[in-house]
Amino acid sequence: MSEKVTPYKESGLGKKEQVRQMFDNISEDYDGLNRVISFGTDIKWRKRIVSYLKEKSPKTILDIATGTGDLAIALAPTGAEKIIGLDLSPGMLEVGKEKVSRKKLQDTIEMVVGDSENLPFEDNSFDAVTVAFGVRNFENLEKGLEEIRRVLKKGGNLVILETSVPTKTPFKQGYRIYTKYIMPTIGKIFSKDRSAYTYLSESASVFPHGQAFNNILAKIGFIGIENKPQTLGVASIYVATK
Repeated sequence: MSEKVTPYKESGLGKKEQVRQMFDNISEDYDGLNRVISFGTDIKWRKRIVSYLKEKSPKTILDIATGTGDLAIALAPTGAEKIIGLDLSPGMLEVGKEKVSRKKLQDTIEMVVGDSENLPFEDNSFDAVTVAFGVRNFENLEKGLEEIRRVLKKGGNLVILETSVPTKTPFKQGYRIYTKYIMPTIGKIFSKDRSAYTYLSESASVFPHGQAFNNILAKIGFIGIENKPQTLGVASIYVATK
């Protein structure tokens, strides 16, 4: 299981409440900084998720940890009749709602405040569940994954995009320098929450990735598990089926 890393080390709040507070604090800056820090590659990774799910023709999709709705909006071309973007942070969702409205997708996409570890949906509700850069923020990873499996229909698809750590030299060393020093510095300069991007870097470095994460998905009961490393291994797309 991953080491417990929290945004605010001196806070008495649990991880879940700290994560909510952090994303509320950085919601206005998040999209712009995300593009800068990832050099725009996160857009390409999301397109690959959309391409994968488009072939599955899901009618209902739940996008967990939707944040400002980037993935939920990107999923519209899958042809899904209903896409629900769920997130703990009202601040992030407000930004997302404005984006959905600008793109005139209100009839398809609904943004909902909710807890990934206690999903407000019945069993077997969705054809697909997606999570982009969100599972490492779960307070209890296995509980969150169990909830995802509960709300997926039998045969439904899970697609997770998450950070990972390159294993080959010199990319491994370069990644460590970038995430430990450069990324937090950029965040401190351009974000009003100085702790947020240090946390995002630290949480990525200790989160189980590759086969370790595959093993957790298998333990929960998912089948057909694959992980697809992205861009020299700095991220991975995991696909699985209920």
